[in-house]
Amino acid sequence: MILSWQPLDHAEYRASSWFPGLTGLRALAALAVVFFHYGGPAVDRLQGWIAVQLFFVLSGFLITTLALREEDRTGLVSLRGFYVRRVFRIMPVYFLLLGLTALAVTLAGTYRSSRLADAMPFYLVFGNELVDYNTPYPTSWSLGVEEKFYLVWPALLVLTSFAKTGKTALRLLIGGSVVAAVLFGALPLAPSHQGASLSVHYCSLVIGCLLALALHHPRGFAVFRPLTSPAAAVLGAAGFCVLQLSVKPLGQQLGGHWQFVVPIYAAGSALLLVAVVSAGPVRRLLSSRPLTYLGDRSYALYLCQTGAAGVTGLVFPTGLGKAVATCAVALLFACGLRRWVELPAIAFGRRLLDKGERAPAAVRQEPARVK
Repeated sequence: MILSWQPLDHAEYRASSWFPGLTGLRALAALAVVFFHYGGPAVDRLQGWIAVQLFFVLSGFLITTLALREEDRTGLVSLRGFYVRRVFRIMPVYFLLLGLTALAVTLAGTYRSSRLADAMPFYLVFGNELVDYNTPYPTSWSLGVEEKFYLVWPALLVLTSFAKTGKTALRLLIGGSVVAAVLFGALPLAPSHQGASLSVHYCSLVIGCLLALALHHPRGFAVFRPLTSPAAAVLGAAGFCVLQLSVKPLGQQLGGHWQFVVPIYAAGSALLLVAVVSAGPVRRLLSSRPLTYLGDRSYALYLCQTGAAGVTGLVFPTGLGKAVATCAVALLFACGLRRWVELPAIAFGRRLLDKGERAPAAVRQEPARVK
């Protein structure tokens, strides 16, 4: 098959209201994490733990892209709309699984010995990443990182929206300063300092934000446009696969500290996103029905994996069999959560927003009826 070298047009990119390839990419990231946890030595080279950073880059990119498009469409970024959508997207599943986990360990008589009791105050306020010991809800640490990012970045977008000129440049400066502070300030301290180590995760989130800002602006898009042709996208995806397989030796070359690998991986993830949003074989593969099905359920699957592993561990020892079985059981749980918790909660949040948008019109009409 001969691939076209015709790159993506900026207007076509801005007209895209949905990026299904990113949903498929989220599925692969979730599977990589599960296989890392339960696949044993057979998947050690894959180093699936770092795929959480791909989640972070994706999150920063999507949130910023949606906010910028809302700003173009309405003239502002609605913090209320953002937080309502985030609350009803994240919290129902998160707190339900936290409650079920607490119930399970309480019935087993291990609520305190499992250290869930110690971690619960952190979990209730999304301080998950500050828990530096193992608990029955360990994968939730990434939500603590994201929730703090959600408190700051959208507010910065709103504040910078009042700038009369140079909004994009100002936002790029802020994001670039954060990345520079992590690379040159926190990263040298990271191996022996927990706070500095945690800051590396925000570097991944902000790199996703910076990519969104660049692609949204015509001049920034022009920089990445050569990478958006189908052939270049295939090469970019292949390069990312090489990066994924090189994580362990790269970490060894950098002194054995995982924190030093994260910014390199995040930059590679950002370049991968350029390939994924571009038309061609990469997007078609990641937009396939099985991957988008998994991707739509990846959030619940990610949080369910520890409980699912508790079930599959009764039959399978650590290894490929347990990893596959854990994915299957976690997906079963995730399908139920998607149908009966996630979608109803998201729909309720949308109704709240719709009601809020209609309310001002009703208020303006009230004096007319009084007259």
